Amino acid sequence: MGIEHKINHIAIIMDGNGRWAQQQGRERTFGHLHGVEAVRSVVEGACELQIPYLTLYTFSTENWNRPKEEIDMLMRLLTKAIAEEVEKLHQNGVRLLTTGRMESLPIDCQESLREAMAKTAGNQRLTLVLALSYSGRAEIADMAKGIARLAAAGELNPDDIDENTVRQHLYRPEIPDVDLMIRTGGDLRISNFLLWQLAYAELFFSPVLWPDFRKEHLREIVSQFTSRERRFGKTGEQVRTH
Repeated sequence: MGIEHKINHIAIIMDGNGRWAQQQGRERTFGHLHGVEAVRSVVEGACELQIPYLTLYTFSTENWNRPKEEIDMLMRLLTKAIAEEVEKLHQNGVRLLTTGRMESLPIDCQESLREAMAKTAGNQRLTLVLALSYSGRAEIADMAKGIARLAAAGELNPDDIDENTVRQHLYRPEIPDVDLMIRTGGDLRISNFLLWQLAYAELFFSPVLWPDFRKEHLREIVSQFTSRERRFGKTGEQVRTH
């Protein structure tokens, strides 16, 4: 049963891989390996729910501060997972995009991503966005630089800058704002994720660690979302009578 545009965009902070691995008595990287299963299930669930856009917080700019061994393993896992999953994504009508400072990624990872994006470019069932080397503050800083360059070149009057100007200089201006943000793993914070796009998002914090998260959990959260009243600054009475 579809949501019929009540949800255009779901964003997920996939947290808990390391803690899940520690509970199994294994290294943190073991959790990342099993996190791929959760990604597979959630993408399938988003397709079944007819969600147009799904953004996954895959690797933040702050994650570069982790131990080199873990970063190297994550990059290898990302490259391998893209290569293995792209055909299935394509067959299921999923278009792959990235957001973030992609130039910071290893060259082989960049190439794998570009090939996958090219292959899936025409798909329309679901747009899957991987936030890679991403941070909300970095995006806002890069947006400000872009606008400042136009103003300095005399191509933009500073008095004409409005919210639409800002949006057009974000990494992915074509993607709608987030309706529903989910964080797994139990922590109650947004960790520098899509700061502009989350302005009116409904926030859900799940105690389930990411490797255990499945499309059934997604479906339950979406069900709860549909019962929430989204007012966007209006009164509840205004919303209910229009």
